[in-house]
Amino acid sequence: CQPVPKPESRVEICELNPCPPRWKVTPAGPCSSSCGLGLAVQLVTCVQTLHGQEVLQEEHLCPVAEKPLTSVPCVIRTCSYEWSFSEWSECSTSCGNGIQTRQDFCLSSLTHKPVNPLFCRHFPKAIVVRGCSAGPCPEQGGTQSPGAQLQPVTPATHLPTAAAAPEHRHKDLGVPLSAGPQEQTKPSGGEEDTAKRSFLCVCGNLFLNATGIINMTGVESRDCTVAIGRPLREEISVTILESSLNCTAGEILLFSGRMMWRTGCRKLPLSLINSRTNTLIVKQRVVLPGNGVILQYNSRTATKKYYQDCDQQLFGPQGEIVNPVQFPAERQGVVCRTFITVAPRQRISIRALNADLGPEGNQTHFNYILVRDVSTMKTVVFHGKQQFLWQSTGSQAEIEFHE
Repeated sequence: CQPVPKPESRVEICELNPCPPRWKVTPAGPCSSSCGLGLAVQLVTCVQTLHGQEVLQEEHLCPVAEKPLTSVPCVIRTCSYEWSFSEWSECSTSCGNGIQTRQDFCLSSLTHKPVNPLFCRHFPKAIVVRGCSAGPCPEQGGTQSPGAQLQPVTPATHLPTAAAAPEHRHKDLGVPLSAGPQEQTKPSGGEEDTAKRSFLCVCGNLFLNATGIINMTGVESRDCTVAIGRPLREEISVTILESSLNCTAGEILLFSGRMMWRTGCRKLPLSLINSRTNTLIVKQRVVLPGNGVILQYNSRTATKKYYQDCDQQLFGPQGEIVNPVQFPAERQGVVCRTFITVAPRQRISIRALNADLGPEGNQTHFNYILVRDVSTMKTVVFHGKQQFLWQSTGSQAEIEFHE
């Protein structure tokens, strides 16, 4: 077209009928998981372009069938560890309703071998128990088959009633504490000697003072467990004053906390163990009667911050847990936790009296409560307005409030 004169370019403004309302998607927010598959929230709004400007409209004006998802899958990087599961077991009953179970274990993605469950503690885990049906049971004289109903699970250790555990408050902790052995109801008859022996035994107790000496020698039980607890912001150091453990016979001492795990037998005297957090469990296993250790513990301000500002620590027989209040600036990446520690001989029950995590129809994975059993590292997630009763297998539990 070079020989032909080129006309001048012109831009003319025209206004046709306005475009119909459409869905507008903003860039997705941060991924809910630091590794592996997660979810990212994106804002979806209904807008219409009028006179060159986007105007927000009511959602019903946009086509409902074409509305994009408010949460989309996302992957930041491959996880080094992940939960893996065995096959489901057979149904627990030959007829009627029963349950199926499967084992869970933490798997390394590099070696494809099981590792300590602590490595998978922050990753969501699928269910390990589900219902099953083995078909109708034959009628037997009008009575119902034992397999037609699920049997309630009885805890291994009963929690003390409120009457048996008067409420006291520790001046440093400011939370209810369980009553000591000297405050329990005095038994009658032949039970008095048993109660006296349990008073002298330190096994199964929770120590909450800032410092103290624990004598675990001469205990009657093969396994003796004690727990030490302090407020958040503190950590615990333990010194072994004396040890008569027979290492050759398999006697051993175990220290465990939220961020540490250590065992030992030889060269224990004068060795120093640091909990790195505000709780520490000491478990002693002896074979020969009379053997054991004497330890001294102290507490101090933690050298490193291991908790969020909205975290809470609870001790004692009973208490109320309320979702911590978060400031808008703290919402991104902050998960508020409540740590519960009771005496090793006790167990924990958590009952949700009221839970409102948003409308059921607009439910996402970001609004949920996670309860973790520290002894087994198993987690349970509760959504929506679900009221629940949860029971632990050990003496420690953690609750996380997400969004």
